[in-house]
This record gives sequence, structure tokens and C-alpha cells, in this order.
Amino acid sequence: MSTLKNATQVNADSSSSMVRATIVQASTVYNDTPKTIEKAEKLIAEAASNGSDLVVFPEGFIGGYPRGFRFGLAVGIFNEDGRDEFRKYHASAIHVPGPEVDKLAELARKNNVYLVMGAIEKEGYTLYCTALFFSSEGRFLGKHRKVMPTTTERCIWGFGDGSTIPVYDTPIGKLGAAICWENRMPLYRTALYGKGVELYCAPTADGSKEWQSSMMHIAMEGGCFRLSACQFCLRKDFPERVDHLFTDWYDDQHDEAIVSQGGSVIISPLGKVLAGPNFESEGLITADLDLGDIARAKLYFDVVGHYSKPDVFNLTVNEHPKKPVTFVSKAVKAEDDSESKEK
Repeated sequence: MSTLKNATQVNADSSSSMVRATIVQASTVYNDTPKTIEKAEKLIAEAASNGSDLVVFPEGFIGGYPRGFRFGLAVGIFNEDGRDEFRKYHASAIHVPGPEVDKLAELARKNNVYLVMGAIEKEGYTLYCTALFFSSEGRFLGKHRKVMPTTTERCIWGFGDGSTIPVYDTPIGKLGAAICWENRMPLYRTALYGKGVELYCAPTADGSKEWQSSMMHIAMEGGCFRLSACQFCLRKDFPERVDHLFTDWYDDQHDEAIVSQGGSVIISPLGKVLAGPNFESEGLITADLDLGDIARAKLYFDVVGHYSKPDVFNLTVNEHPKKPVTFVSKAVKAEDDSESKEK
């Protein structure tokens, strides 16, 4: 496992708070969640041994990002192969909370790190692309469900709502996340800025060179640290399926061909690339973050502060959970009726 670090000197200014952050760029063990968690355990321990305070994993690391999977989908077409592929994918997803979440919390505690883990969550038979947050004390802080899956992701994942857009105020900074192309949604970003995000994580499946431009822009726009984590996968990492449709970045069709090229990167609020991007291999991308850079950046531009123009522009975020079924007992209904009559 290669390790890529920033080469800059740590600021010795005692008034600045330093945080060491590591991005894990690695592939899921597809269709085998226990082995995926075993792999995560080794990578978290490796990052912790290097003094990391925060470890960030890619989108869908647990359960797998289904790159190239077709699930038998076409307009007006239904088939058994697609249904069975979804059955296997559903089996690899995890319940939140659940035993896998407990295991991840224990790994965070054991290694004394804050942990952001990309996972495929299942609630009943609907799947969600989710980011899980854990404290260094081993506490599950909560989750963010991807609010808008991209293109055909919408056929296999449900939609998150405003009830899971958290920013956690932790001793290492205010921690939040947007998953993949949510980062291209200006209003979603503004919601995170409004909550004061400082360590802005981006678990993603976008390994394109163009993605780097978005990461640079958002770091400077939000005056925050950007931690973009993408899987690095070879064709041999995926289940054997003749109908996979892989990327056209590479013409090679052999087992060692790159399917997801990574590109994980850490960028400062001042727009400086601190570590990465790595387009060549699995590995750990590590940088020392000087939280004083947040104030330095916001002297000139504070997107939800002195540069916001609230007399002209305003964003309202609905944080109520959207439930398909709500049960109201007769007793509660009777009380509500009596109260309304009294009014």
C-alpha cells in the first residue's frame, strides 16, 4: 500500500490547530462485506500508526460502488439476471445502526481516529448511498444519505432528505460531507457552509481530471479543507460479469486494466493542493491541515458571512424527515381533535 504525504513544513505557530488527515484510496471487496471491513481495519490502523486524526473512505466502500453494473435495466425491460444481481448487491449492504456500524465504531475507538466511511445502507429493501461518521471515542455520530443519486444510480438507490445533512462540531473541526456529484449542487454546498463546515469530505466515484477543478473551487468557495476520496479499482476487483460496461478511459480489457482511477486529493481553504491527486494505485493520501488557514481564507471571502448578501439571496433547508407512512393512534387523534375544538 503506497503512502502519499504533503511535503510542506508544519506551521509552528502555537495559535494554529493542526490536524492530520488521511484519505484511503482503495477498492471494495465486492460481494463480501466482512472482508471489506477487514480490509478497512488494516487501512485505518495504518493511517493511525502515521498519526492521523481523521480517516476518510470513498463512496460506497462498504457494499461497493456498482460501477458498470447494469442490473438488467432498460426501458420497459425486466429480467431475472438483473433481479438476482440486485439481490446480491442488497445482501452486501448494511443496516444503520447495525453490527457493521458497531464494528466501525470500535475501529475508530481502537485507533483513536475520527472516521468517515462510505457505505451502502439498506432500510427494508431500499438502498441508500450513505456517509457514516464516527468519533475517536468510538461513538457513531450519525449519517448523511445522498440526496440525489446520479443518472442510473437512481434506479438502485433511494433519495436522501434534509434530515441527514449533518455537520458535527468536533475537537478537530466541524465535520461534514457531500457525496460525489452532490458537490456540484450549489444549494447543498450552501447548506453545509451555513452549518460552518471546516473539514468538508467528498466520498466520490468520480475519478476524472475535471473533478479536481470542482474540488479546488469548493475549497476556495467554502473557505474549508476539501478531502476527496475515490476508489482505485482494477477490472479483477469486480465480480465476473459479461455485461459490465466499464469506463472508456482505457482501452485495455485485461484483469489489470484500471476501472476506477482514484484521484483522491486534499486541498486547503487557500486553494493549495496538500496531498494527491493519486491516479496510479491504491494508497493512503495524508496531509497536515493548519486550521488557521480557514480564518486566513475568510478574510477576503466568507460565503455565508460578509460576502453573502442576505438582503438579496436566501436559502431555506427543510430538515424534516420524509416518511412514506405515518401512524397516528386513536388516542392521539382524539386529543388533537379536542384541542382543535377548544381553540
